[in-house]
Amino acid sequence: MGQVMPHWLTKRASLSPNKVAIETETGESITFKQLEEMSQSYARKLSTIGVKKGDHVGVLSFNELQMIVTIHALTYLNTTAVMLNARLTEAELLYQLNDANVTFVLTGKDIHLNDYENMQSAYKVLSFSDVMCEVETTTDLLEHIQLTDPMTIIYTSGTTGHPKGVVHTYGNHWWSAISSSLNTGLHTDDKWLAMLPIFHVGGLSIFLKSVIYGMSTFLVESFEASRVNRLIIERKITIVSVVTVMLQQLLADLEQETYPNTFRYMLLGGGSCPEQLLLEAKSKHIRVIQSYGMTETSSQIVTLAFADALKKIGSSGKPLFPAEVNILHKDADGIGEVCVKGPMVTNGYYKNERATEESFVDEWLRTGDLGYLDEDGFLYVVDRRTDLIISGGENIYPSEVEHAIMQIDGVLDVAVVGQADNKWGQVPVAFVVQVNNLKEKDILTFLKRKLATYKLPKEIIFIDELPRNASNKIMKYKLRQTDEVRRK
Repeated sequence: MGQVMPHWLTKRASLSPNKVAIETETGESITFKQLEEMSQSYARKLSTIGVKKGDHVGVLSFNELQMIVTIHALTYLNTTAVMLNARLTEAELLYQLNDANVTFVLTGKDIHLNDYENMQSAYKVLSFSDVMCEVETTTDLLEHIQLTDPMTIIYTSGTTGHPKGVVHTYGNHWWSAISSSLNTGLHTDDKWLAMLPIFHVGGLSIFLKSVIYGMSTFLVESFEASRVNRLIIERKITIVSVVTVMLQQLLADLEQETYPNTFRYMLLGGGSCPEQLLLEAKSKHIRVIQSYGMTETSSQIVTLAFADALKKIGSSGKPLFPAEVNILHKDADGIGEVCVKGPMVTNGYYKNERATEESFVDEWLRTGDLGYLDEDGFLYVVDRRTDLIISGGENIYPSEVEHAIMQIDGVLDVAVVGQADNKWGQVPVAFVVQVNNLKEKDILTFLKRKLATYKLPKEIIFIDELPRNASNKIMKYKLRQTDEVRRK
């Protein structure tokens, strides 16, 4: 039978039926028993429209309560939820839907279906509210979870410009949750404020932890610093997940105020935290716990304890209890490729054996990041996936943007690099070699049909030729230097 356990939500509803599972800004308060009943009812309605065991069902939504109910409902039918980034264009979504063999697409209240005519013609698309209007069909709901079964597929951009579907098993998500609790502990009064997008693994993981831990969550549909600060102060929030730009805005808005003593920590992902920001947080008695992870590791896999934050500036920390970190192909300075291993790490990519084989070496996941371990075993990442741009917590792969720009008639060559930005951390900038007298607006108009808004270059710089080495590879560090000098 393998590794089997009772269905998580059913078990939690039995253990903690009256404890609040989810609160919302609109005043809704849902207990674990109510969440179970809502999810099982919704599963029966999904069965009515034809969703069945083994299906891959796309979930296209911004943060909302019904999105969480839908994800739990899909687990009761033993289907795989394909989590779709609601900020992507229709063309980007269609690639993922086709690649993941999706049969149905379920959409949230803020998704405007008029923007997805091609998707609607190719797939059966229903809103959450459409499904709510269906009658319940008598169907067998999953009572036990097989930890080796797939639970979710979440796409991550590949270095070739083609997204890859990361398959997460129930076991991956389980061990991610358990690893986090072994690191920071469980408190009976914990309430985790969730404002990261649920379509990303970092946001999704909060609501899986909620069920596994029996922990209350507070769902925030969108981030606005003053509103979030009010919630932390007034609603007994103990934990918040943030990226660096969010933390900066929260501290700036907080001014001379402080959080209650019941507030435990900020869990920061999506890039390292500047020393000055850590010092500012410390001055306001806010514990910042930095983490390192990726979609392939089901959220964090390395974490820097608060006590070490100012002693190990720039470090990502140490691997969580069941995880390991190794540095392969080290140079003379001890810098090499960061590789990780652990039960929270995916077994591979959906329908992409080549990418899976290339990403694993003797069960070690090759992260593509360069880094080193110091004498105390702390990980330092010196280059994020080589050329990865992290903008407001979103990953932007230059190759994906470059591939889109190269489709424009008149573009001869292109390179995209990250530029420092006070608000977003980094933004993409494109260096373009062109003929036909293209203008910046021509390129951006084309890209708006191909790429999500956050991936659009904030500036197009026309250049006679790109710097290349003897192997004909573009020397992007020279472009970064050129950009820095140009902006001084």
